[in-house]
Amino acid sequence: MKDYLVKAIAFNDQVRAYAVTTTETVGEAQRRHQTWPTASAALGRSITAGTIMGAMLKGEEKLTVKIEGGGPIGTILVDANAKGEVRGYVTNPQTHFDLNEQGKLDVRRAVGINGMLTVSKDIGLQHPFVGHVPLISGELGEDFTSYIVHSEQVPSSVGVGVLVNADQTIQAAGGFIIQLLPGTDEETITKIEERLNGMMPISSMVEQGMTPEQMLEQVLGAGNVKMLEQMPVYFQCQCSRERITNAIVSLGSDEIQDMIQTEGMADAQCHFCNENYHFSKENLERLLEDTV
Repeated sequence: MKDYLVKAIAFNDQVRAYAVTTTETVGEAQRRHQTWPTASAALGRSITAGTIMGAMLKGEEKLTVKIEGGGPIGTILVDANAKGEVRGYVTNPQTHFDLNEQGKLDVRRAVGINGMLTVSKDIGLQHPFVGHVPLISGELGEDFTSYIVHSEQVPSSVGVGVLVNADQTIQAAGGFIIQLLPGTDEETITKIEERLNGMMPISSMVEQGMTPEQMLEQVLGAGNVKMLEQMPVYFQCQCSRERITNAIVSLGSDEIQDMIQTEGMADAQCHFCNENYHFSKENLERLLEDTV
């Protein structure tokens, strides 16, 4: 099943809800970066939350999530936009530990808790909107919840999960964000809290083949949710040979001449998708002509 996201309202328009499957998307990130299981879980949870937060934007708006917890995984960086396109990477993709005391991948140990979760939103203004909160758990679901509650002042619950196969590929990934709108009554809040406390792990829902619609019905109750729209979700990088070419040209003739004389070629690799762009001596000489 292709990854997609649903937007919904619930409990007579008192609640805004999003759910997404990201198994293929996270799988593509794992394949490109060759992440080990714990790193895959951390990156996958971040990509999933970033995808949903991107879906809250409009038009050409986009956002960047940066997580720096001081753990061995290093920095997690995710870009997402309002079109369902997302990309991401971690500094140290080959990070993995034994399972934690709950028998789950030890994301907290990989990420660390001595740092910040930062979200930068480009909404078309002169400067991006930047919000950040201290990491509180390193498990990331709670940390994204803390960001939305404190930085955006919206009572919310974030659930994200990733299951990794024995061969390190991604078995299941997905998540949800539930947000209480102003004026939500106490009875509704209590019902949601009870359902959240009693639900199965989000990764288990995806593993069982639940759609995003079914996941929201599990979280909120089938009779309480009204689906609004669907949106496809996929790993998409904005890099291209043209962009890299323009970047090399912008270095100027002296720098390009130095590349030709010292290496006789140039290689550029995109951090986000690991795509490598090779420029031969002949390529560089043609670019040199464009700078004079």
